[in-house]
Amino acid sequence: MAGKLYIVGTPIGNLSDLSPRAVETLGKVDFIAAEDTRVTQKLLTHFSISKPMVSYHKFSGNKRGEDITARLLDGETCAIVTDAGMPCISDPGEELVRECHEHGVEIESVPGPSAAITALCMSGLDTSRFSFEGFLSVTKKQRDEHLDEIKDFSRTLIFYEAPHKLKNTLDDLYRVLGNRQIALCRELTKIHEEVIKGTISEMIERYKELTPRGEYVLVVEGKPKVKENEDITLADAALMAKELVDGGIKPSDACRQVAGKTPFSKSEIYKEYLNM
Repeated sequence: MAGKLYIVGTPIGNLSDLSPRAVETLGKVDFIAAEDTRVTQKLLTHFSISKPMVSYHKFSGNKRGEDITARLLDGETCAIVTDAGMPCISDPGEELVRECHEHGVEIESVPGPSAAITALCMSGLDTSRFSFEGFLSVTKKQRDEHLDEIKDFSRTLIFYEAPHKLKNTLDDLYRVLGNRQIALCRELTKIHEEVIKGTISEMIERYKELTPRGEYVLVVEGKPKVKENEDITLADAALMAKELVDGGIKPSDACRQVAGKTPFSKSEIYKEYLNM
């Protein structure tokens, strides 16, 4: 008889957030699949849990997942955990869960904190519809393609970002999405938890002086809707583009942004902008 895979949510910063059910589950399984065994060992030690672990992360390769699945098929039980939050979100755990479904291995969820949802709740932005976008690529071309794909989404956007990449990401968000409302949520549930809210341009100015510290969740306003009764002329659109250019955006990028908010094409706006 096959065993069972438990998807166990772990704290995103405050160890007190580990649920009693999660503690019970980690204590009863045969082994634990952890993103980083060193991080998970600290958690287990805090709760006086002693269990064998195997590392399972994005560099583990397919064989490690196959080995875990084989052990489950032999009747063992396993808890999959990530360093912080729910496994399988921006995490290779999704592959293991998929394999378990394919092989008929039972799966049980032991829910826990999620940085994305926690940040969304604290952002003060629209929570009715949202899109989790994870980490942007480190490659500029792929980042631009990603942002270009979602720039017209009216729903709230959620990103994860490391401190050393925050400044570049803010610049890219401003260049492609425009000057929207944003909430920067850092060190969630930790001593230095902080939510900073304003426009993207304000955040760019803020971090010209400050060095970003801690892991960030960026919650960004969806594309603002143009009111149906608002009559926008081509000249108005060109003025909107000019304001963006005055703020430091390239003319072509400014015209592309305005085109997404008005009935006019990028080329029409660019031509009118040049005539101004």
